[in-house]
Amino acid sequence: MTAPQGSNLLLALVQMAVKQNKPANLSRCAELVGIAAQSGAKIVALPECFNCPYGTKYFSEYAEAVPGETTEFLSSLAKKNQVWLVGGSIPERDGNKLYNTSTVYSPTGQLIAKHRKIHLFDINIPGSISFKESETLSAGAAFTTFDVMGWKVGLGICYDIRFAELAQVYAKLGCNLLLYPGAFNMTTGPAHWELLQRARAVDNQVYVASISPARDVNADYIAYGHSLCVDPWGCLVAEADEDETIVYAELDANEVKSIRQNIPISKQKRPDLYQVQYKK
Repeated sequence: MTAPQGSNLLLALVQMAVKQNKPANLSRCAELVGIAAQSGAKIVALPECFNCPYGTKYFSEYAEAVPGETTEFLSSLAKKNQVWLVGGSIPERDGNKLYNTSTVYSPTGQLIAKHRKIHLFDINIPGSISFKESETLSAGAAFTTFDVMGWKVGLGICYDIRFAELAQVYAKLGCNLLLYPGAFNMTTGPAHWELLQRARAVDNQVYVASISPARDVNADYIAYGHSLCVDPWGCLVAEADEDETIVYAELDANEVKSIRQNIPISKQKRPDLYQVQYKK
């Protein structure tokens, strides 16, 4: 958990062990965010569903309004530790709908961004895993960006990372860092977790970081872990294993600028050729 020094921007990825006890989860979150702040991190990011277990049967039980108990807790935590805090995600209740929602706070505790997961995780891999978020959740319908100390950050949640167009939009909006709180499982994690982050990073010449819960082999849904950060060249900056820990990554804005100048793909794209008429 020791943080490197001398970074342009120090990012902390908090890979929490999440339990079926919301107060305990919030208490542990406070401890880990405090450690990250004391280590010099300026932006601290939590995992998907950090205040409750991940699973369709838990979403309604743990759901809260925004603002509500957990988000007010995040606001006070950001202010207390003087950090930019990306609140992973929580099940949000809005009227009769539930969303998988991430909220972001400034060092003054102000809510500066709110992202509802756009792409719902509905998959069926025979003999491996079947999961359908849409049984309980509704999809968000908005892009989410925010600014941190000269960095423009694009925010997605877990399955959102599989959709290259979202990352491309964020790059067009000027983002140089993409964050994806996520909980890939033991089938998709080993196969695609790192691969997808490296792909999004290279395609868009941005830093990409994803934040997972720690692995709990006794949970209904077993998260892969391995929170990690990739640089704009597609190289691994930092990675956790499966256990609870904090991963620190040094982000250098000059590296983004240099790579974009050396390989100017944003200026060489051919949007005149990219309009495809899809058949239904």
